[in-house]
Amino acid sequence: MILLTGATGTVGRHVARRLCGTEPLRLLTRDPRRAAGLAGPHTEVVGGDFEDPGSLLRALTGVRTALLVTADPLTHAHDENFLTAARTAGVRHVVKLTTLSVTEPDATDLVTEWQRENERLLCASGLAWTLLRPRTFMSNTLSWARSVREAGVVRALHGDTEVAAVDPRDIADVAARALTDTEGHAGRAHPLTGPEAVSPVRQTEILAELLERPLVFAELAEDQALERLVERYPAEVAHALVESSARGREGTKARVEPTVAEVLGRPARAYRDWAADHLTAFRASCASCAACARCI
Repeated sequence: MILLTGATGTVGRHVARRLCGTEPLRLLTRDPRRAAGLAGPHTEVVGGDFEDPGSLLRALTGVRTALLVTADPLTHAHDENFLTAARTAGVRHVVKLTTLSVTEPDATDLVTEWQRENERLLCASGLAWTLLRPRTFMSNTLSWARSVREAGVVRALHGDTEVAAVDPRDIADVAARALTDTEGHAGRAHPLTGPEAVSPVRQTEILAELLERPLVFAELAEDQALERLVERYPAEVAHALVESSARGREGTKARVEPTVAEVLGRPARAYRDWAADHLTAFRASCASCAACARCI
């Protein structure tokens, strides 16, 4: 039995689709109704919460390997609760989604430090582990979708900063390998990037080419970006995201890693590939939000 947390999220949803019908699978979510469409042969959906250790223990009972995805940078309790329950339940291997910035000494923002500690907790847990360390998700550009649809404008920070962003589907493919081939991936940390470093300005150009309409890139000042981010995140997290984005101007996020190709035996998907497969979100005819199920 394999258990997936974050099964309705950007990466977990794709992992569930890849493993459904091939392995006994259990999907843990706070709202099982959201995962109903992911159920299939040998797949069950269970309710649970990282703040409810009892629900975690029930979900992990009988599980061999688990994907751990946590999302609250203001607490380590979620990882601690999960790992305690995993040990008690006899889980053997945990695959953890973290971030590539943990490997960079000058990255000291809140989110990176949170993930560093989460990695430490897992590595000290006594469980076999695999770390998935992706660079920025290509799907983050879905936050541009509404302004592209309505005004033909992309508004973002640091337009010339090149980042080796990764397709979440590639992360999911590597995760599926790690979950099903525990011997081959235990004790390994996988840095995951796309095949090239691309700036927001270039991403805007690619979207314009695919949409066959002109788009304008409008660079945000840091205070403007922060104002937008605090509408979606706690202030501490918003500041961390702005700090991380600024660090990218030094070129630290442009390095391309070969891991996706090495693990999967095929090239990592380029931003053009991701954008072509999600173009509906950016078309004027799409009235949905930027993160609807068909887009992520």
